[in-house]
Amino acid sequence: MDCRPLPLEGAMLITLPHSKDERGFFTKSFHETSLKKAGIDFTLRESYFSLSKKDVIRGMHFQTPPHQHSKIVFCPQGAILDVIIDLRKGSVTYGQYYAQELSAENHLAYYIPEGFAHGFKSLRDDAITYYLVSSEYRQANDTGILYDSFGFDWRVKKPVISPRDLSFPGLTDFKTPF
Repeated sequence: MDCRPLPLEGAMLITLPHSKDERGFFTKSFHETSLKKAGIDFTLRESYFSLSKKDVIRGMHFQTPPHQHSKIVFCPQGAILDVIIDLRKGSVTYGQYYAQELSAENHLAYYIPEGFAHGFKSLRDDAITYYLVSSEYRQANDTGILYDSFGFDWRVKKPVISPRDLSFPGLTDFKTPF
């Protein structure tokens, strides 16, 4: 695994080891020793994935303390435009965002520290987004910020967004607990 720091403090871009032959392909999505060597101390507590149609936007999600979590996110099928934003009030990159295409072809993943919101836009039909998460889901702590409230251009005229995601407060109205 190759882990490179992103411009947002503590976030990393991970290149997942991948091999392909006449049988298909193999991708390693988690390797504790490689992550620790890169300074990522990650304990896996829960794992899940979503399947999204083209132009679906999911986000910007996170869990609040004391059930906050860090995530490793990758796209094993299709392609997504993955976006993270730093919500940690003491961080030098507070309020800044970063976007990266994650796809089955590029084998890239994000390491997203606690205190970040995360979301994505599906670039193709049937894109799978896979999450490795450091805490278990707690409905009372599950929330987000409005996807279009922090200056990012999603480059889609008619996104498909859940009513729940549309109900989140904008970044300027959000009081960060991080």
